[in-house]
Formats: sequence, structure tokens, C-alpha cells
Amino acid sequence: MGGFGERLTAAVAARGPLCPGIDPHPELLRAWGLDADPDGLRRFCDTCVTAFADFAIVKPQVAFFEAYGAAGFTVLEDTMAALRDAGVLVLADAKRGDIGSTMAAYAAAWAGDSPLAADAVTASPYLGFGSLQPLLDTATANGRGVFVLAATSNPEGAGVQRAMAGDRTVAQSIVDAVAEANRAADGAFGVVVGATVTEPPDLSSLGGPVLVPGVGAQGGRPEALGGLGGGKQLLPAVSREVLRAGPGVDELRAAAERMRDAVAYLA
Repeated sequence: MGGFGERLTAAVAARGPLCPGIDPHPELLRAWGLDADPDGLRRFCDTCVTAFADFAIVKPQVAFFEAYGAAGFTVLEDTMAALRDAGVLVLADAKRGDIGSTMAAYAAAWAGDSPLAADAVTASPYLGFGSLQPLLDTATANGRGVFVLAATSNPEGAGVQRAMAGDRTVAQSIVDAVAEANRAADGAFGVVVGATVTEPPDLSSLGGPVLVPGVGAQGGRPEALGGLGGGKQLLPAVSREVLRAGPGVDELRAAAERMRDAVAYLA
């Protein structure tokens, strides 16, 4: 198995750059005629796996599984395994971030040799970028990737992310730290930059992929993403815009394919 950067590049070349999300929000479950319980969760995820089986990478939102306790984690493990069986890379949207032995434990769970380990995981650096080192080390040792939050679309984030740290913003310092880490990796480390961020950091030296959530329902326009990456590999992430087309597999797949066609120029 090659490193994550190599696997991602090959998958995007073959299947396009769109990253559909599996976000089993209780309101979506009900809209699909499902109960907001572990059985409804499983049926929702089974439909998504079938619909997204020919995409490069899919992003389950971990929080919506955690809400069901052990039963939810079982569904998540099974969903991730089914996606991998279909040749789909799995990005666990867990946004973990802590210090010391706790961060090492998170790293073992999401990037080590655990039933929850994914091809890549999202992480929060806002306890200091150095706090992520156990995760970066574990991911490297296991050929996995990490996407580090840099500039998010939520208004609450701007006060921290756009604050100045010397002669650059905090968000830019995160991007630069990921770029430095990538010099010893294969492009396995990326950043998260929201599609609706009006003043994105400079990504030109990143050396890794950029996850771009917020396309569609949150206001990000597929045709406006091209100037973001400066030639970097962009992974537009879409959830509600596609998921509301369910519960039919064909309708869900068609909605995802339309969005993939809209961002195909980024591949």
C-alpha cells in the first residue's frame, strides 16, 4: 500500500476530486423516512455507500455516529469497511486535537491499527500545531493522511484564524507548518479551507491537498474554486446539497455525479 498522497492522487485522477459526505443528521434521517436510531443510521449509510461507490474519497462525519454510542461506532466501522471494499478512500471527519498521551491515543484510534482507522482524518491545531505531532507521526508510519483545519467558514473562527501571529495570520501559520511537515512526507498532509472563506491563506507552498467544505448548501460555488489552490489538489466536499436528493440510491448518485461534473476541472 502506497502512502496516502500517492493513493489520493491516483484516485482523483481516476474518479474525480469531489468528496461526498456521509452526514446522517437526525433531520435527514427523518426526511428519508428513517428513524433516528441505529437501524435508521445503518440504512442511511448503506444507501450512501452504494451511491458513492465510484467516487475517489468519501467523508463520514464522525459526530453523527458518536451520538448513538457503541451502536453508532459499529455502523461507522462497517461503513468505512464497505467504502474501502468498493475502492473508495475514507476521510474520517473527526476533528481531533489534544495534547500529549491523549493526542497519541486519538492518533492510534484514527490513524493507527484500529477498527476506526481511516485513510485520512481531520484534525484541529488550535492547541498549538506541535500538539498534532503524535498524529502526524502515526499517520506517516501507517501510510495515512491528515487534514488540518486552517481557515474555516464559520464566523466564530475568524477571530482566531485571522488574528496576526507576527507578520502572518494564524491560519497562514498553520498552512506553513503543514507545508514544513510535508517536506518529510509524500504530500500526505493537507489543510481545510472553507469554500466561503473570503480571504484564504496562501497555499502555494503547501505540498499537499486542500479539503474545501461548504460547497453547495453552505454557499460555496463550484465554479469559484479554481483560484483557491494555486495548482494544488483541491477536494471540494459536499454533503447536504447531495444528501437531500435521497433516499433513492439512483437519485443520490445522480446528484453526486452532477456535482462531480461541476468540479471536474479541478482534477
